[in-house]
Amino acid sequence: MAIPVTDTFSIPVRVYYEDTDAGGIVYHVNYLKFMERARTEYLRSTGYDHQKLLKEKKQLVVVDASVQFRHIAQLDDSVIVTVRVESMGRARMVFQQQCFLEDVLLCEGRFVVACLDSRSRKPTAITESLRNKLSPDGKSP
Repeated sequence: MAIPVTDTFSIPVRVYYEDTDAGGIVYHVNYLKFMERARTEYLRSTGYDHQKLLKEKKQLVVVDASVQFRHIAQLDDSVIVTVRVESMGRARMVFQQQCFLEDVLLCEGRFVVACLDSRSRKPTAITESLRNKLSPDGKSP
């Protein structure tokens, strides 16, 4: 059973020339990169990162992604990317993410991330330590 979780984390992302298409608009796939970067920084902010997970023989992989694009961002814009853990199950988490330019919603996405054993590549339980870090009340859901 998935447990709801509520805190929101955010990072700023500057739009560089390499992020844009020939018209100077952020190329759609780069929003996915921005959201991946925000999830990574969110983990890092809790004291967890991908290197620590690998030492524990675990890795997190996106198994489902859904993104809706609303408005455009352009070269040199400063985009705010948010991350919120919607729910956490035994071996997977669901993240809700949004990208904003000031108060304008650019896109939003929902990402299902599975915890895998890094050797067998099979689903495995999220460690109690990581579960505690991602819970807003500091307790395991």
